[in-house]
Amino acid sequence: MNKQRSLRPILLIEDNYDDYEATERSFRQAKLMNPIHWCKNAREGLDFLQQRKDGPPEELPCMILLDLNMPGMDGRSALKEIKKDPKVCSIPVIVLTTSSSELDVDFCYHEGASTYIQKPVEFDNLVKAAVRLRDYWFGVALLPN
Repeated sequence: MNKQRSLRPILLIEDNYDDYEATERSFRQAKLMNPIHWCKNAREGLDFLQQRKDGPPEELPCMILLDLNMPGMDGRSALKEIKKDPKVCSIPVIVLTTSSSELDVDFCYHEGASTYIQKPVEFDNLVKAAVRLRDYWFGVALLPN
């Protein structure tokens, strides 16, 4: 993966402020340099993508972290919208949710999610999940020691 792509923002679509804050802290502890752009609901996230999809590629996020259970438009509907848009469908979507339902897992993979992660309850486990994401998707995007 080239360095320019690895430093593009990560879009986090998450309605819960505490989950946003914990995700951001866990990513910093995992030494991910990518800025996180937080959208508080699915509509806001889709609007963010819509505003950037015709601009330079570096304005698009390199990854989308998507919660499933949100008021209004939920993450399932957002995933479908993202994956049917040819200008953003190649952005990896990582579902990060509390749901452990097999139906949700199957649905998300069927609709094009790249990864499905059940949100860990313990912060240390969230950091471990962030490290695994870093190692898999951003092996070159580490902060210097």
